[in-house]
Amino acid sequence: MQFKFDILIPYLPQFGSALLVTLQVTISALLLGIVLAIPLSLFKILPVKPLNWLAAFYTSIFRGVPLMVQVFMMYFGIPLVTGLRFNAFQAGTLIFAMNSAAYLSESLRGGIRGIDRGQFEAATALGVRYPGMMKDIIFPQAIKSVMPSIVNEFISLLKNTTLIASIGLVDILRVGQSVQTATYRAFEPFFFISVFYYVLVMLLSLLGKLLERQVNKSDRH
Repeated sequence: MQFKFDILIPYLPQFGSALLVTLQVTISALLLGIVLAIPLSLFKILPVKPLNWLAAFYTSIFRGVPLMVQVFMMYFGIPLVTGLRFNAFQAGTLIFAMNSAAYLSESLRGGIRGIDRGQFEAATALGVRYPGMMKDIIFPQAIKSVMPSIVNEFISLLKNTTLIASIGLVDILRVGQSVQTATYRAFEPFFFISVFYYVLVMLLSLLGKLLERQVNKSDRH
């Protein structure tokens, strides 16, 4: 069998545009997921049972339902019930963010639980109010401790974005499928996509290690 990677050359601009879409969805979903995960993690640790149950129920939904089903529900199902309309980019970003929030909130909860109890008691003794204590003392330390989990979630998000091709958004996988349809060649485009994801994941892993090293270094100082 002869490989013909030169068939990809005319499609490189399309791959470039699709790369931007993939990164936009991934970064937007991660940032929104972190924002959602912070109050969700608080709901899990506050001594208020209804909030504990609500947060646990939220997490169980996103753990128990396959991500592809979640994407279809957000894009096809929710608009029929609520009348709200999302384009493919909005639906993908929102559902990935909500999914990430469920997992990140568990990591943050663990990070908060891992902080020495004496810091809570010292802050209370100094008259620091609970919101200020969480914002200035507890959460910064918790985020540092769960940095590897955040990087892992970033990597998972990047790979999961291939699912948005199923609702019509032109990402790298969708371009690869177009190349296959036009050229009747499957190996070359999907090999190219595989290498792309592998390289990007390795770069993100390296970035995560560098961030972790910087965090550990700042802790020592």
